[in-house]
Amino acid sequence: MKIAISGKGGVGKTLLAAFLAKIFAESGFSVIAIDADPDANLAATLGFPHPEKITPISGLSDLIEERVGVRPGQSGSFFKLNPRVDDLPEEYSVKIDGIRLMVMGRIKRGGTGCYCPEGALLQALLSHLLLQRDEVVIMDMEASIEHLSRGTTKAVDKLIIVVEPGRRSIETAGTIIKLAHDLGVESIAVVGNKIRSESDREFIERSLPGIEILGYISYNPAITEADLAAKPLFTAVPQTAQEVRDIYHKLTSASRITL
Repeated sequence: MKIAISGKGGVGKTLLAAFLAKIFAESGFSVIAIDADPDANLAATLGFPHPEKITPISGLSDLIEERVGVRPGQSGSFFKLNPRVDDLPEEYSVKIDGIRLMVMGRIKRGGTGCYCPEGALLQALLSHLLLQRDEVVIMDMEASIEHLSRGTTKAVDKLIIVVEPGRRSIETAGTIIKLAHDLGVESIAVVGNKIRSESDREFIERSLPGIEILGYISYNPAITEADLAAKPLFTAVPQTAQEVRDIYHKLTSASRITL
């Protein structure tokens, strides 16, 4: 199963990605978690002890030059658009609690796309992960979903947009839905986060008619408290873990995936 998670910054994409990765791994699935958000926080949320020591793929200049033929920042040169990447998940990932984590990193963008060496490597790597691997892949993405292409969207089983009960979050969700439709993404769903009341649920459902609602995650101040205290979130907030587990059951029952 391949899952992409998007939404406005701060709505809880990384929390959902980390908890789903944990639950899939606990259920016996082989899981690759991809941090494709330039504001990378997935390692810390998963509980990796030294997330600052992880070098993003886009920052591995020697590797990029080796595989693509051009060093990042070098202009006016031709480079490979289909570099070898099949060995990268094993060589350039970290493992925690049975989850293999890869951090994509920030790339320089120009115009409507990134015609740069690091962008070529990341696109090839993402295509490999989505199209050639059998693991459960969970991607924590930025709101623009630019890491996806028309070729890779066909492999995405579910694009989950995390929203909170607020106009800006809903507007961002609408933009993501349009981008997804333009790319040919067919299976789109919403998870509501930071829910305080039934009226919050009604607001989200009323604002996004016709979009599948996978579930809701309640507002929980214990998440912030655990984060500030550097406690593992998954065990520190059992209510949130159960709510995400309900989302997991809805995902897996709908897709009928097996070990």
